[in-house]
Amino acid sequence: MASSYVYMYTCHEEEAQLCQLELRSLFGMESSSSREHRIHLTESNLGANYVISPIRIDPSRSPFIKLRLAVSLAADTVQVLASAVNAIELQDASFKVVYADIDKSINYNEQRLIEREVGACIRGKAEMRYPDRLFGITRLDGRWLFGECVTNEAVWLKHNTKPQHYSTALSTRMARAVANIAVPFPEGMTAIDPCCGIGTVLIEALSMGIHMIGTDINPLAVRGARVNLAHFGFPDAVAIQDMRTLTGSYDAAVLDMPYNLCSVISPAEQLSMLESLRGLTTKAVIVTTETIDELVIQAGFTISDRCVVRKGSFSRQVLVCK
Repeated sequence: MASSYVYMYTCHEEEAQLCQLELRSLFGMESSSSREHRIHLTESNLGANYVISPIRIDPSRSPFIKLRLAVSLAADTVQVLASAVNAIELQDASFKVVYADIDKSINYNEQRLIEREVGACIRGKAEMRYPDRLFGITRLDGRWLFGECVTNEAVWLKHNTKPQHYSTALSTRMARAVANIAVPFPEGMTAIDPCCGIGTVLIEALSMGIHMIGTDINPLAVRGARVNLAHFGFPDAVAIQDMRTLTGSYDAAVLDMPYNLCSVISPAEQLSMLESLRGLTTKAVIVTTETIDELVIQAGFTISDRCVVRKGSFSRQVLVCK
C-alpha cells in the first residue's frame, strides 16, 4: 500500500476558493500549512495543482480532483525508475502508463517519451484504450514518482440531465463540493438538507454514499426532488416540512438560504431558520448570497472556515459553521 498519494486537481479562478475549501475538508487540514499534507498553488490558482496526503480519497468524490497517484516507487531519474518497474507483477493484466502533468517544464513530446520509456520496461501487454491497470508517473521537487493511478469519472456531470430544474439552484459541481465540505468522511454519518429544493445537493450526497435526507416547505420543490431522485435511481429521501418544525439530531447539515425574488425573507426569519438549524446539528455548511455572519453567530454557531464562489457579477458565500 502506498504511504502517500499525489492528487492532481484543477479549477477555474472563480471556483478557486471553493476548491481549496473542499480540499481542506477532504484531507482533514485546518490550513494549507499542515505538516502532514501539502497543497501547491500556482500564482493564478489556475491549471494543474496538487495535494500530497496519506489519506485515500476516491478522485470522483471531487469536481476538482483529476487523478490520484498512489506512490509506490520514487527515483532521481527516469532511467532508474524505468529499471525498477520491471519488478511489477501484472499477472496477465494489461496496462497503460500516463504522465500526470504537474511539472509544467516538461513539454508534451517529452511526456509521451517518458510514458513509452517507462512502459517499455513493464512486463506485460500495453493497452491504450481499456487497460486493466493504469499507472501514473510525475515529477515533484526533482524526484520522479510512479504508482497505480485512478482518474475522475466526473459523476456529477451526469446529474446535469435531471428532469426537474430551478434556475437558482446550485450547479452540480458546487453542490458536490458543498456536500463534501459538510461530510468529508461519510461512514457512520447522518446529514440533512432542510431546504433541499429540487434535490441538487441531496443527489450529489447520495451518489457519494453520504446518508442524507432532505425536506422543503414547498410541495412543488419536493415533488421535483422526488422526480429527480427517481430518475437517477435513488430512494425517496425527501419530505414536505418547514425546517423550523424539524426535530432530531444529525452529524451535519447543508442549508442553501432562500434568496430569489419569490423567497425574500426578513432577518428575523433568517435568524429563526438558523436557530432551527442549530438545534438539528453541530456542524452546518451554509450557502448565502448575503452577508449573514452576525445572524449565524447569534444563532449559536461559530464560523470556522469560509469561501466565496463567483459567477460573473453574482457571488455566493459558503460558511462552515460549528
